[in-house]
Amino acid sequence: MRKVYYIYNPKTRTYDRIYPTIRQRFMSYLRNLFVGMGLGAGCFILLLWLFGSPSEKDLRVENSRLLAQYHILSTRLDEALDVMQQLQQRDDNLYRVILQADPVAGALRTASYGNTNRYEELMDMANAKLVVNTTQKLDVLTRQLYVQSKSFDEVVDLCKQHDEMIQCVPAIQPVSNKNLKQTASGYGTRIDPIYKTVKFHAGMDFSANIGTPVYATGNGTVKTAGWEGLYGKCIIIDHGFGYVTRYAHLNEIDVRVGQKVLRGETIGKVGTTGKSTGPHLHYEVHLRGQIMNPVNYYFMDLDADDYDKMIEIAANHGKVFD
Repeated sequence: MRKVYYIYNPKTRTYDRIYPTIRQRFMSYLRNLFVGMGLGAGCFILLLWLFGSPSEKDLRVENSRLLAQYHILSTRLDEALDVMQQLQQRDDNLYRVILQADPVAGALRTASYGNTNRYEELMDMANAKLVVNTTQKLDVLTRQLYVQSKSFDEVVDLCKQHDEMIQCVPAIQPVSNKNLKQTASGYGTRIDPIYKTVKFHAGMDFSANIGTPVYATGNGTVKTAGWEGLYGKCIIIDHGFGYVTRYAHLNEIDVRVGQKVLRGETIGKVGTTGKSTGPHLHYEVHLRGQIMNPVNYYFMDLDADDYDKMIEIAANHGKVFD
């Protein structure tokens, strides 16, 4: 039914019927249309705000799933880093100890990627802290895997050289001393026989008659053969693998610099040259620049009982000849 419009006429005090123009009717319809569209849009936005769109729901679910996966990945990386730490400890404290190699430097294992900001592009992401932390763990694990892989390559090479190393280790006594009676003084703090002061004795002294043969205690190359200050006539042999031995106060030197020698080969004769109070051999073992106790290296020359006896004799002050 068509609407009928009236307007009050104050002159006649009556309501006169009016007839809207087409333009007025169009504007009225248009206004109603926009009002309806506005209300509809408002209701739609309100519903979206309250309940969200299906795509937003899917995104929330996907984000929750990704967040859970990052947490799982972070946990697994922590477990992998723990396993890597166990491998590193086994490498340093077992494999390298057996092969007498230095442990991998801690600074090398924990070295970073430098001062560049590798994670700047991740800082704008949602849950940036978790993402960056997980990425850092992955970088650390990658770095440690590389270092450990190189370390195992080195261990494999050392294993291949193990037989050669065994031949080079100074593992016998430098003079014939089966009854251990030639053991005069061991390694450690002793009273100097000339100055009567306390000093550190860096090797072992073996008393023997002048001319008694002196043997190379392991395969190696003669590094020094000649007079060496207070040591008198002295021979130094480089055995490789970090081992160096010194034979001092000799009467004769039977080798030359650069000569290859084998374990048990005669290299000189016992004497009393240099700072010495009697015929004897002063013998030292050095490993990677550190002075070692020679008594720990006679495992190829003595049985278990004699080895214990040798350790007991060497531990006593005994008589120092130099």
